[in-house]
Amino acid sequence: MTRLPLRRAILAGVIASAAVAPIVAPMPAHAQFGGIVYDPTNYAQNVLTAARSLQQINNQIQQIQNQATSLINQARNLASLPFSSLQQLQQQVQRTQQLLGQAQRIAYDVQNIQQAFTDRYKGAALTGDHAQMVANANARWEDSVGAFEDALRVQAGVVGNIDGARTTMDGLVSASQSATGALQASQAGNQLLALQSQQLADLTALVAAQSRAQALESARHSAEEAEGRERFRRFMGN
Repeated sequence: MTRLPLRRAILAGVIASAAVAPIVAPMPAHAQFGGIVYDPTNYAQNVLTAARSLQQINNQIQQIQNQATSLINQARNLASLPFSSLQQLQQQVQRTQQLLGQAQRIAYDVQNIQQAFTDRYKGAALTGDHAQMVANANARWEDSVGAFEDALRVQAGVVGNIDGARTTMDGLVSASQSATGALQASQAGNQLLALQSQQLADLTALVAAQSRAQALESARHSAEEAEGRERFRRFMGN
């Protein structure tokens, strides 16, 4: 009988102690897999760090690609144009110069022109004896005929250069359209300007040859008029 009241007293004391003691919240437990502790917070930080590292690597790769592209563009800008028309243009200019250099009798030279006009077109050349007048008139006629022939030859040479200029222009336009850099485009433009200069040189030569022929013909007519007056004066005097 004495054991039952004693057990009841011990149980009542335990219950009272449990009711009075504060309840302590348990710490968040970490999942365990095969003895390895899994920490969600640490895992999230590691993922974020890895993502940032990957972004830095991507940025570096992009910078390297940009630098490579810049170097490629610089190489293209420094590449020379594979097409050159300089030799063809020089040959065309030389042919025109040769035609001008083959001018008959009165060449394109200041001293030569002055001497020829002194001998055949003015002054004593128009007041000599009959034989001298006839010789000078024949020389002036040959001067005019030769000048017109020279003008026709220059015209033929200029016309002959047109086909070469067309071929050169086609090649330059094709090269400029396929230019891969600033240097090639600039060289193509310079060669097109050189082609225009060559054509202007041909035009200048043509105008000079025609003007020379016309000037000599006009000078011949003027000399004939002066010689005619001298002949008339002598006839009336006799």
